[in-house]
Amino acid sequence: MSSIAYVGLDVHKDKIAVALFVGNERNPTVEDDFDNTLVEVKKRFRRWSNRYDDLRCCYEASSCGYVLQRWLTDMGIHCEIASPSLIPTLPGDKRKTDRRDAKKLGRLYRAGELSFVHIPTEKEESVRSLVRCRETIRYDLLRSRHYVLKFLQLRGLSWHGGRNWTTAHMRYLKSLKFEGPNQIAWCEYMCLMEYKLSRLEELDRQIEELAFSDAYAQMVGSLRCFKGVDTHTAMVLVSEIGDISRFANAEQFMSYLGLAPGSYQSGNVSRDCPITKAGNSHCRHVLVEAAWHYRHCPYVSRELKARQAGQDVRVVAISWKAQHRLHKKFTRLCARTHRNKAAVAVARELAGFIWAVGTLVFNVGLSKAA
Repeated sequence: MSSIAYVGLDVHKDKIAVALFVGNERNPTVEDDFDNTLVEVKKRFRRWSNRYDDLRCCYEASSCGYVLQRWLTDMGIHCEIASPSLIPTLPGDKRKTDRRDAKKLGRLYRAGELSFVHIPTEKEESVRSLVRCRETIRYDLLRSRHYVLKFLQLRGLSWHGGRNWTTAHMRYLKSLKFEGPNQIAWCEYMCLMEYKLSRLEELDRQIEELAFSDAYAQMVGSLRCFKGVDTHTAMVLVSEIGDISRFANAEQFMSYLGLAPGSYQSGNVSRDCPITKAGNSHCRHVLVEAAWHYRHCPYVSRELKARQAGQDVRVVAISWKAQHRLHKKFTRLCARTHRNKAAVAVARELAGFIWAVGTLVFNVGLSKAA
């Protein structure tokens, strides 16, 4: 008998709740939970795949990653991962259990009401993990620097020779001496900070080496043509986004990053809302940081000129157009709103320019391959 079964899965570290729907039935044909192990997954899904001609599975993106999806794909079973922020919810539904979540996903999946995330390859995921590890170390280094400064502040010591963490400032910190337990604590804080700094430098070296490998050199080189975008920012964008050509237009790309403004309209009332923040927070963060560079007048610095050397003239032209347009937008918005809001608006438009360059690079790559 030919049949299609829609399977909603609620996946946790130890258990998987499942709800299997056949046809238009309101209640699931199968409602169960089992251990989240490869042996159990194979046993259950082989049984169901023998019973139904087409199994279509989905589960919500979570900290469990893409492991289950890859297990099912290897078994020849179609599986997709739903975006959590875009799953419809009922305001009056206050009951939550794993099985209810599985049934909800199964019904919405059958109705075509879910949006799905892009599933990277294992190699792409490993590169993404490396880039995110660098971001984690950077936050830890910032925390250690705060420990050092607060330790000195409690003892009435402060640096007045310029900016913190310059060569002169580090020389000053290493020259400080204390007595008794204070000296032990000071040495530990300094050693911890220097260790994290050394790990950050090593990660930067490895990411730089990866960025200029054959797999990433073309895309990273093109993105580095933009003002405010260097190797790390480019690698965050490349590793998090993957194939940028999967977005049909710049508006879709902006929405994916969570930079598109929300909206509210009811009857005669209509107003704009803050950005949705429904997309990739890593990319959104680095783009907002890059947007702050456009508060300065358009100018090709020595470093930017070196980054643009040897790149496609069309990419360089797009980056120069971006400088003029985004600086004008930043200046105009700052005149009537807060600078932080202006930076976010500029980041949204910068995402449009990056989409244009990414699509261009993808098309050029296809033409070379042909």
